[in-house]
Amino acid sequence: MNSLFKPDGRITRRLYLVMFIIFYFINILCLMIIWDSFQSESWAVFYGAGVALIASIAVLLIQAIKRLHDIGLDWKYAFYLLIPPPINFIGFIWLAAKKGQDGPNEYGPDPRKTDIV
Repeated sequence: MNSLFKPDGRITRRLYLVMFIIFYFINILCLMIIWDSFQSESWAVFYGAGVALIASIAVLLIQAIKRLHDIGLDWKYAFYLLIPPPINFIGFIWLAAKKGQDGPNEYGPDPRKTDIV
């Protein structure tokens, strides 16, 4: 299994969907914590949750790049996922639904034959 923080290779739809659910939930949780800490003027929590939000967005984008590789697209299409919700949510769901290329492609071997999950 490839590293969580490396945008190289390909991942399956199932692994992508699991990662998407986990990290999108973390995004929503961080946004709620940021709002609450802003209201209560708790700046240490505010900045800590902001760092966690940025980190979770980065992990989501890395997983999206791997999924784009599985479909056969370049990493540059991940920039469309930076558009604010709900547009980016539609893009993430499309990545979870789109079938990857069969067999190896220029980004690596078929992940359905190499993934544990």
